[in-house]
Amino acid sequence: MAEKKENMKTISVNKKARHDYFIEESFEAGIELVGTEVKSIRQGGVNLKDSWCSIEDGEIFVKQMHISPYEKGNVFNKDPIRVRKLLMHKSEINRLFGLVKQKDYTLIPISLYFKGSRVKMQLGLCKGKKLYDKRDDAAKRDATREMDRALKQRQR
Repeated sequence: MAEKKENMKTISVNKKARHDYFIEESFEAGIELVGTEVKSIRQGGVNLKDSWCSIEDGEIFVKQMHISPYEKGNVFNKDPIRVRKLLMHKSEINRLFGLVKQKDYTLIPISLYFKGSRVKMQLGLCKGKKLYDKRDDAAKRDATREMDRALKQRQR
């Protein structure tokens, strides 16, 4: 069977999520949007910085995700930070619900992208970093940067 090549285009990445959390596992979810929101997303008017997910009544929702109003949308525009439903299988939602309740995990949107013509969200099952963890990460980044510079100088 021939595999079809999937057309994936990244729209937005939540850089703060990687800075503030350890990402244990990631999941793909569809997102329920209105037409003007999709048009605004195509123009790049989305911000994931302070967004987070919650599970209520067996459904998963993304909160505080800002989608700018579409310029030509007039009365059809929705509230920019309204709660949006995510689309996942019931078994995945139940598994995530158990992990979030028992092991102090948090669900954070990592990225938003187009997969074909559909908008998908990559969710991360995350644990919060302490201040010393952030310092360790910064120190490791600086050390690798210094090693790369030294190797580059040596190669010249």
